[in-house]
Amino acid sequence: MPATKYTRNFCIIAHVDHGKTTLSDRLLENTHTIAQRVMTDQHLDSMDLEKERGITIKSHPVTMTYRAKDGHDYKLNLMDTPGHVDFSYEVSRSLAACEGAVLLIDAAQGVEAQTVANAHLAFAQKLKVIPVINKIDLPSANLELCTRQLEDILSIPAEEAILASGKSGIGIVDILEAVVARVPPPRWATYPHLRALVFDSLYDSYRGCIAYVRVFSGTIKANDMMMLMSNGQKAEVKEVGVFMPKMTKIASLGAGDVGYIVSSIKNTSDVKTGDTITLAARPATEMLPGYKEVHPLVFCGLYPLESDDFEKLKAALGRLRLNDAAFVYSSESSLALGFGFRCGFLGLLHMEIIQERIRREHDVEIISTYPSVIYHVIKHGGLQIAVDNPVNMPDPGTIIEIQEPTIRASIILPNDSMGDILALIMEKRGVCEHTDTLDMNRVMLRCVLPLNEILVDFNDRLKSVTHGYGSMDYELGDYLTSDLVKMDIMINGDPVDAFACIVHREKAEAKGRQLCEKLAKIIPPQMFKVAIQAAIGGKIIARDNVREMRKDVTAKCYGGDISRKRKLLDKQKEGKKKMKQIGKVSIPPDAFIKVLQNN
Repeated sequence: MPATKYTRNFCIIAHVDHGKTTLSDRLLENTHTIAQRVMTDQHLDSMDLEKERGITIKSHPVTMTYRAKDGHDYKLNLMDTPGHVDFSYEVSRSLAACEGAVLLIDAAQGVEAQTVANAHLAFAQKLKVIPVINKIDLPSANLELCTRQLEDILSIPAEEAILASGKSGIGIVDILEAVVARVPPPRWATYPHLRALVFDSLYDSYRGCIAYVRVFSGTIKANDMMMLMSNGQKAEVKEVGVFMPKMTKIASLGAGDVGYIVSSIKNTSDVKTGDTITLAARPATEMLPGYKEVHPLVFCGLYPLESDDFEKLKAALGRLRLNDAAFVYSSESSLALGFGFRCGFLGLLHMEIIQERIRREHDVEIISTYPSVIYHVIKHGGLQIAVDNPVNMPDPGTIIEIQEPTIRASIILPNDSMGDILALIMEKRGVCEHTDTLDMNRVMLRCVLPLNEILVDFNDRLKSVTHGYGSMDYELGDYLTSDLVKMDIMINGDPVDAFACIVHREKAEAKGRQLCEKLAKIIPPQMFKVAIQAAIGGKIIARDNVREMRKDVTAKCYGGDISRKRKLLDKQKEGKKKMKQIGKVSIPPDAFIKVLQNN
């Protein structure tokens, strides 16, 4: 009788806000994993930000014991996963650590873009998917629509669906029984060597790096020498344990277990998500499948509002990096904003969350420059370089072509918003390749869009055009050649690096004009006329002027001949001309901040 017969590993996947965390709260209550007196809402979401926004940012595992109707005690390992598209790699690693997935569908909203994407991730990992229609006690619940969508869009038989409500606790026992009956016992348990999949890691200031693992085969205990298979790094195991949901120390982790390993490794960037841990004395020959390096897609500069806070910001970024291996940063400086850092993120939500955490957890006020992506620039002689900062763009004369990253997006939206969304896609230089009708009211568009076009406001506009009913999921596409140019903003003839950006040639003029107008309003009046210009290479494409302060030199002339006034005005004009030759424009830092914040 294998030891793993009564173990089940499963995760909960869903679109953002379909009730994953509430449902996991009910499962914890039902299996008496947490005493009622310490139970809180959204118990597995540990960060304030997660609770406020109602999103899961880090995946949280928990081990539960459940006495099934057949009289046996089962060990259930549950992994709560993030729902947002930025964290899809984290979702795929959590799925790789399971044999089954509970797919949640909101009874009022039906199947959404992330539901489809996460279900396909689960099918690709060959998991047993248990569909659960959640929130059935809502007045707006439409069960008939949900069951039809299950069959039409996801090809899952409607009779497999379990009706539940995380809020009022309906159907919780049915879900637990379905997990026991339908999810297969742990796979690959008979492999002769230790193999444990790292699906997350965490930095603890007292114990160093803690790896969250799912053990597939073999056992691991304290004092063993472990080895990471991607880089061959060896370390001593200090402690192993399981999540109940707090970390609880146990003697050893065996096949099928989900738990944590505290080792002598001090840096989380060494323990990568998706890596395989084995024993150094008897290493496994092949890694668990599906490991890939995860790379940042979006870059922006972060600068402290007060230059004295630079060291504080540096320490904050260092600490965030410890818990988030996908976040990268390096130092840079700007004439306008002083010293700061160039940071790389998985996507816009990731960027927003890191910035918010710097402000809250580390109390540093920051300003971020315009987000940009990595471009591939091919120069004469076939040399290809990667550019993530417009300031590093080589001279236009040396460039053969510039390639930009694209995304393949699936957008689910109501039929009546179709025209507006197609116009939005065209405006963002996208191409709609395919349209699927999902049901009477909704369609799914598959389109290719340039990544830098969707960075700033695409998701907001998608939500406003579809009145909140549209949803989007995307994956990275190919690099395509495009007519891109670097646009500089010059103030009094000097380029300002904080406003430099890479734009499509057709959109450069409109964007340049908009930036010049904004700057002309924000920069305070100067003693002489100051030109603000947008330029591509040596060509000026837009211009505006900062207001000039003027003394009324003719105030003392009353009546009399015009030539006296003319003489005074000419004298003033000469003075202004001289001032312009030697004068410098002083731009207060808050002018930059206002422009960048408006962007």
